[in-house]
Formats: sequence, structure tokens, C-alpha cells
Amino acid sequence: MMLLDPLDLVSPLRARLASFDHAYAVALRLRHATGRLHYVVQTRDPLQPHRVTDRRPPQPDRMLAMIA
Repeated sequence: MMLLDPLDLVSPLRARLASFDHAYAVALRLRHATGRLHYVVQTRDPLQPHRVTDRRPPQPDRMLAMIA
């Protein structure tokens, strides 16, 4: 039996919005708007694999980018 990647089951728009590139772009915009550090973190959730936060991640291995 072949296992499907959950992102293969979602629309192309959702896949683009859930991408690292989109999360990075959002983090850049938030950094410029707020003046605060922002982080792109890995969530391990296949439907939302990346998240942007202004809090330093407690698990450093999940941090993918820091927008300074």
C-alpha cells in the first residue's frame, strides 16, 4: 500500500501558502512592520509544516530561520 503525502491531497494554493518560502516572506513583512525578531519554525504538522512566531522556539532544532 502506498502512503500519500498529506500535501498531495490539498489544493495548490494551500500547498503554496504552507511552504517555507511563504512563511519566510510573512516573517520578513512582520519584522518590518513590528521591528521585532521573528522566527520560522517547523511544526511537524503536514498541513501546516511551517509557522511564524515572535517567540524564540523552546526547541532549537525546530527553528528554520531567524529574521533579524
